[in-house]
Amino acid sequence: MTAPRTAAFITDAPRVAGSEVWLLDVLPLLPAHGWQPTVFLPHRDTLDELARRFGAAGVPVERFDAPATLPDRTRAFDLRVLQAWEPATYRQLLPRLFSPRLAVLHDQLEYHYPAPVRLLYREIYRRTKARPLRAADRLVTVSRWGGAFLRGPLGLPQVGEVTNGADPTRFRPAHPGEREALRTEYGFTRFTVLIPGRFAPEKNQLTALLAARHAPDLDFVFVGDQDAGLGAAAHRLQRLLRLGNVRFLGRRWDMPELYRAADVLLQPTLAENQSLVTLEAMSSALPIVTTPIPAQAELVKDGLTGLLVPAQPRLLATALQALAAHPERARQLGLNARQFVLDHHTIHHTAALVAAVLHGTLPERRSRA
Repeated sequence: MTAPRTAAFITDAPRVAGSEVWLLDVLPLLPAHGWQPTVFLPHRDTLDELARRFGAAGVPVERFDAPATLPDRTRAFDLRVLQAWEPATYRQLLPRLFSPRLAVLHDQLEYHYPAPVRLLYREIYRRTKARPLRAADRLVTVSRWGGAFLRGPLGLPQVGEVTNGADPTRFRPAHPGEREALRTEYGFTRFTVLIPGRFAPEKNQLTALLAARHAPDLDFVFVGDQDAGLGAAAHRLQRLLRLGNVRFLGRRWDMPELYRAADVLLQPTLAENQSLVTLEAMSSALPIVTTPIPAQAELVKDGLTGLLVPAQPRLLATALQALAAHPERARQLGLNARQFVLDHHTIHHTAALVAAVLHGTLPERRSRA
């Protein structure tokens, strides 16, 4: 029997976000495809629960304080996979990691702000993060749109695509009676709009708050890390506008249950690569209301698996109220969304694609030797 290949997955994450959830979902499935992963996480208390969950899933975890130690610590692995938040991590580590070395990009890449800000961000990204990525033997991103963007406007070679997926057994519709019990547990009594995501300008939660002002007959539940900046501003705006139909739940690990209890997912996002939140909600048969940016339009087919609505509070509120008024339409959108995930975007699809990329990276490197 052939021994599995070994891969070191390295992240500099300061906290848990979508890219870390991606690792937690994908890595436990790789042994079935001939790979034994080990994840390298910084020593941060914000990552302790993540480390515990990796261990429970059978994925070895190594913690580090100094990134400079990682080239030697990962030398014995067959492959090194780096996904970084900070450009400095790519600059410092990619040239020093032993080949073959693969970089996985979950970055949102393009911010759909007004043109001057959008173009400025693109140029900053090109100069800070895109340049050091050229030291990787191969690049992978998580959407077809993202791959085209990296190869096109950013001019990066060797970019592959590994589309995201959700676990359809974990993210599923509620069983009979389960939804009512969950709604009682969470205190959901009216048509409930779920808005997941860390509080950041591109996630656009302030627009969701203003949409709540235009839809006082609906309840809006925000889930995600709330930093001292934008999170505090959202709380202040809620108090200023006296929005009694808004709740903040903070960071949660019970997202599958929240999806099953809610009535609709709202994402007024201005930047995505391929949103795990969107796929998780779709897999849960939850209808989606989101913005028509390219990455979202790749997943949400307007009028079929959800609604694509410009990020304007009144328009978002109107779309949400229309779904509340027509529950059968909302239900059908959710069922269509789940079928789309089952056909194209399960976590098993993703794991198979990741394994193929890992296997494919080794021969490419050896052929140049």
